[in-house]
Amino acid sequence: MDFTFTEEQRAAVEAARAVFADVVPDGVPSPALTPGAVTEDLDRPLWSRLAGSDLLGLVLAEEHGGAGLDTIALCLVLREAARVLARVPLLEHCATAMAVQAHGSPELAAALLPGAADGSLVLTAAAHGRSGHDPAELAVLARPDGEAWLLEGTQTAVAWAHGADWIAVPAHTGEGEAVLALVPRTAPGLALAEQVSTSGERYAELALDGVRVEGTHLIADPTAWERLRLLLTTGTCALALGLGEAVLAMTGQYTGKREQFGFPVATFQAVAVQAADRYIDLRAMEVTLWQAAWRLDAATGTAAGGPLPSAGDVAVAKIWAAEGVRRVVQTAQHLHGGFGADTDYPLHRYHAWAKQLELQLGPAAAHEEALGDLLAAHPLA
Repeated sequence: MDFTFTEEQRAAVEAARAVFADVVPDGVPSPALTPGAVTEDLDRPLWSRLAGSDLLGLVLAEEHGGAGLDTIALCLVLREAARVLARVPLLEHCATAMAVQAHGSPELAAALLPGAADGSLVLTAAAHGRSGHDPAELAVLARPDGEAWLLEGTQTAVAWAHGADWIAVPAHTGEGEAVLALVPRTAPGLALAEQVSTSGERYAELALDGVRVEGTHLIADPTAWERLRLLLTTGTCALALGLGEAVLAMTGQYTGKREQFGFPVATFQAVAVQAADRYIDLRAMEVTLWQAAWRLDAATGTAAGGPLPSAGDVAVAKIWAAEGVRRVVQTAQHLHGGFGADTDYPLHRYHAWAKQLELQLGPAAAHEEALGDLLAAHPLA
């Protein structure tokens, strides 16, 4: 078996590194010193550079102006984005576009995907429901209204909603069926209340009061929202991996220069052991991430890769990502000593982003419960 990345996937990484080379993590005010959001909008210049490098259409078919690559390629690019805390909705945008491409009507695909590929449209997704704990589709009711649908409900913590053009909103029909509606941000009846993430980004609570959605803008396939949710969760694991790797590298550089008793603290056994443990965390995060991304691309259901559905691999990856990224930043803060709390040093920014990623789309405990349910429903023996 060949576990190396393809030439196209490696090319995507090189393109991403070139785009992110000039991005600095402290390019906006510190979330620790800012009472509200660190800035009003996403990083538009960076968004334009991503579009110019064809990275926004990475996972879209050539007919829509994309490169036709897969979830693994997207995760490789997200890994690079997280290293510099890139302030763009790359994950939400690409995952939503993939859902539209796979499950949407031809009219919806034609309306959204060319603009998504060239960056003229920004897409995001409401994935947290009313409270962040209950299934997101239960927070909004979709009622038929002739050939259209009316949406009623609330979605919280919608990333980048204020800067997005279209928002993917999961909903239920009242008969236990999940649907996915694509709603323009300026739709009548849609109100956005400002929220601020742990990392200092501007999020929104969506209140939908009789929002009318054309039939061609609603995806009735019940697997569409489930796949989008799994894509968002897997992409979050990729972000956690990239952030953790950047933090461990930062810690290695600091402990290699910081001296005590005439020696670099990196040479002390207690420091080396802690750093080695965090390296093992990162390698476990990496291998479970690629397993999850491969399963999502290889098949849905149990057709390939093992007796469990791909949701099981995604749950395992998220468990490692949530626990691993937390341990990495905590160890980094410890080994940096007081310097790690200096707001002129970027480590505290990574810590805030890590906490956001740890809890985003469910902490480790939630995915352990989900994995247990899957194991009970699909006995391995």
